[in-house]
Amino acid sequence: MKLSVDALLFDNDGTLVSSMDSVHRCWTRWAEEYRVTEAFAQVELHGRPAADIVADLLPAERVPEALARIEELETQDADGVVLLPGTRELLDSLPADRWAVVTSATRRLAEARLAAVGIRPKHLITADDITRGKPDPEPFLLAARHLGVDPARCAVFEDAPAGLTAGRAAGATTVALTTTAPAGELVADVIVPDLSAVSAQATADGVEITTAD
Repeated sequence: MKLSVDALLFDNDGTLVSSMDSVHRCWTRWAEEYRVTEAFAQVELHGRPAADIVADLLPAERVPEALARIEELETQDADGVVLLPGTRELLDSLPADRWAVVTSATRRLAEARLAAVGIRPKHLITADDITRGKPDPEPFLLAARHLGVDPARCAVFEDAPAGLTAGRAAGATTVALTTTAPAGELVADVIVPDLSAVSAQATADGVEITTAD
């Protein structure tokens, strides 16, 4: 399939990189420390800001301290963070002003994970930049604004249902990756296994994207 867009907006964890080993280690330890292991097992973790997850599990007065603790744990644990297939090749083919990373992580954590695999985006939207996280469209709308493009002329690459919902609500074309969830759980315009099934070429008018059938 071929798509013509002005910019590409990438989720990070599960799309560009895999940090699942670190995520599970850190959140399991955090849940044990705060004695919410049973409730934590019922919470949707992937693709949501840590602030929302913590708020689901603890009283409001404990959230700031608990949020600082999970950020500390995750930032200090970059072991096992790896590039997912196709990430390097696709990003290297794109001009710096034609793509952004849009993540539910804090800036400190996002930069640590990206640095661990040698990715330094010119445009990075994090949980620190927004008031409403995915599945709200605000993160992708802000990224499009930073790039100076119409959200409807963007392609959003996501592996999580919450992120795909946000992309659709922003009016973007959505490309789902089955790196985390099976295709049957993902609603998107295009579904691919990972970024190795995607190629891109910059043109005078934007970017031409090709996805493998």
